[in-house]
Amino acid sequence: MGPGDCGIPDNRAMSLSRPEPDPAQHLLVPFASASAPECQAALRELALPNLSALLAALAPQPADSGDDQAFSTPHERALARWLGLPTDDGRIPWAAAAGEQPKQPQAWFTPCHFQVGMDQVTLLPSDQIGLIDADSRALFDALAPFCAEDGIDLTYESAVRWHAQGEPLRDLICASLDRVSGRSVADWTPSQGHSPLITRLQSEAQMLFYTHTVNDRREADRAYIVNGFWIHGAGALTSLLAPVAPPTQPDALRQAALRADWATWRAAWLVLDAGAIAQALQRVGQGQPFTLTLCGERSAQTWAPPPSGLGPRIGRFFHLLRGAPPAWKTLETL
Repeated sequence: MGPGDCGIPDNRAMSLSRPEPDPAQHLLVPFASASAPECQAALRELALPNLSALLAALAPQPADSGDDQAFSTPHERALARWLGLPTDDGRIPWAAAAGEQPKQPQAWFTPCHFQVGMDQVTLLPSDQIGLIDADSRALFDALAPFCAEDGIDLTYESAVRWHAQGEPLRDLICASLDRVSGRSVADWTPSQGHSPLITRLQSEAQMLFYTHTVNDRREADRAYIVNGFWIHGAGALTSLLAPVAPPTQPDALRQAALRADWATWRAAWLVLDAGAIAQALQRVGQGQPFTLTLCGERSAQTWAPPPSGLGPRIGRFFHLLRGAPPAWKTLETL
């Protein structure tokens, strides 16, 4: 499953004309930390010696501080800024950036399961409920004509993402899929339903999908039914993007965090520390440029080569003499 299938844009799909990234130059780590108490407890048990040393060798940049109710996650905002995308009101027009007509309003529709509990409705996206291509396409075929009647052209991209284009999407405010996956949708549903047209489409989709043979079969197999869709990445660009090589993004931490699988998340951090982080530390030790961005659910922090000059070098020397603090102390602030 590619990063773009569950909220994070697939950088290759965003602009095929962009140069290939240097994987050693900028590492952007989504879900390096998370707000869940289980994750915060796991942090204190993490021994990440290479990350601790790397943070001590680099200089912190101004943080992107926020909260876990923002419409976009910190890793999405960090990537957007790197690529030159707007982040106004927490909205990032990912679909337009990936489309062939970026100045036209666009969005992504992701079929999903809304799990109704005693006191909340939780969203499970299609990649978490095992929606296969044939079933997704059948549901797409059922909904597309209704979208067309309302001026939204729906195009099938994959089992987990349908591309939408049309004027009704221009000013739509919507939370990213990574923000709402596995969480209660109560805080973000009003943003999706402020448009009567979108509200009607969601109601039509619910009725269409409920009686569809795809769901009859899924229910018989005791699989989650598809009972709606989530809109994300909506908006349009005012100008074309300049070519920018995207940073490298490991996805294992993100995948585990979205599933609240903290044992796997912890194991993924150990692999990352022994692999890409160790390689970055070696690169920095050789005097080569390197940038690290760590992202949690609230904030993101970037570290870059320290400034040159005698004063910064002396300050860095005494900082290193005190020893590198454990990395978890930094991660828990994200």
